Amino acid sequence: MNHNDIVQKLWNLCDVLRDDGINYSDYVTELVLLLFLKMEYEQVQNNEAFEHKLPAGCRWPDLTALSGTKLLTGYKRMLLDLSQSDDLMIAAIYADAQTSLKEPRHLETLIKALNGLDWFSAREDGLGDLYEGLLQKNANETKSGAGQYFTPRALIDSIIRCLRPQPGETIQDPAAGTAGFLIAADGYIKSQTDDLYTLTDKERRFQRRKAFVGMELVPGTRRLALMNCLLHGMDGEGEGVVQLGNSLGNAGAGLAKADVILSNPPFGTAKGGGGPTRDDLTYRTSNKQLAFLQHIYRGLKPGGRAAVVLPDNVLFESGVGTEIRRDLMEKCNLHTLLRLPTGIFYAQGVKTNVLFFQKGTAENPRQETGCTTATWVYDLRSNMPSFGKRTPFGPVHLKPFEEAYGVDANGRSPRVDEGEEGRFRCFTRDQIKERGDSLDITWLKDADSVDAGNLPAPEVLAAEAMAELSEALRELDALMQALGAGDEALEQKRLLADVMGMQISGNGVDCE
Repeated sequence: MNHNDIVQKLWNLCDVLRDDGINYSDYVTELVLLLFLKMEYEQVQNNEAFEHKLPAGCRWPDLTALSGTKLLTGYKRMLLDLSQSDDLMIAAIYADAQTSLKEPRHLETLIKALNGLDWFSAREDGLGDLYEGLLQKNANETKSGAGQYFTPRALIDSIIRCLRPQPGETIQDPAAGTAGFLIAADGYIKSQTDDLYTLTDKERRFQRRKAFVGMELVPGTRRLALMNCLLHGMDGEGEGVVQLGNSLGNAGAGLAKADVILSNPPFGTAKGGGGPTRDDLTYRTSNKQLAFLQHIYRGLKPGGRAAVVLPDNVLFESGVGTEIRRDLMEKCNLHTLLRLPTGIFYAQGVKTNVLFFQKGTAENPRQETGCTTATWVYDLRSNMPSFGKRTPFGPVHLKPFEEAYGVDANGRSPRVDEGEEGRFRCFTRDQIKERGDSLDITWLKDADSVDAGNLPAPEVLAAEAMAELSEALRELDALMQALGAGDEALEQKRLLADVMGMQISGNGVDCE
């Protein structure tokens, strides 16, 4: 039984949960609360290097010794005990954890199914990677809505190979999700150090406890991240690698500066308690990606490097967007921009990019003006397939970019401008200024753009149009607010709500 077979069997257990009235959004959370008990047990049984993280009385054999109503009652008690554990990390993982299972027979079915899996094969592949596979499976199920915090693994690995994180560096993700970037960075470092064997004891302790830090706003997602890290041998300190908090609030302001920052901030406009509230960000904006971008380039140590996934609107948004891009290019060397294909994220209409930059310059890491002299743009979007379940996006599509990027983590490898017919081109800072400091740079004509037979699926086109329309409406609303026409803007939103069958909330227009 291979890795994918085991992941599919785990996912099929969700049918049991559905029979007990548990919906898509709670599938994985419910399953992993139980699965983590089993994985922790398997990890300890078959590797002398691992010690039990779970306290006596709250381990897998303690659960399997029960049956009937005692089983369900014992499981609920176990979750409560774990949430009150003296181990801060375990208490954080199981904070507010509750099972929605109502039938003891369904819990028994899940336990028997987990016991019946080929755990020898699972251990060969790595329990952490198996868990990661389950999260990816959940993200691919659009009904679950989980894709909002899952970045394609092929893209993560490609970014890691470009930035080349090293032992001893502090690595941060301020929008950690399920910790995919941090775990991939840890895996890369382990692959370069014989699973940390070539490091000293002090260096190994640093890697396991202090090298990685993430922050996640959503408690349920943070729970998945902590489990994910623990199964990959990343302990962290206190409550674990991933902290619970808002990186655009006071918690984010308290994060220490990092050598490397890797992130895919959530898309959309800030609403409710998730918006920017920090006083230390120079440019005030309700655009979460622009706020995260400020946090990232401000949060780098001198000479530190970053890669951040951002939607197209960050590249061209006027007003404060232009000011933030200018500030970024003043304080950092924005050496590379990768235009990603459409269809690789859960929201197919969202067009995304990866910005690679270094704080300061190679010659002077503390330089704070004129750091960007040229930016190389790689167009991986034009004349590319429409990616989705039928045409998956994978490492083969990113390999040409990695070869063009070069072996230097800060983009200093020799590069070749491929001209107007190629995908990789260099644009000087003066050329970018001539464009009004817009980074929305294109030159390739899409060969399929006028061929109706090769157009993306109608729902993809509709999603792209809706995404662009929503962004345009948001910018118009911000402009009217700035011009003091807030009442008129609200009236226009009411008219729009009437037409589209929506209702107005304090934060805008909501679906009924």
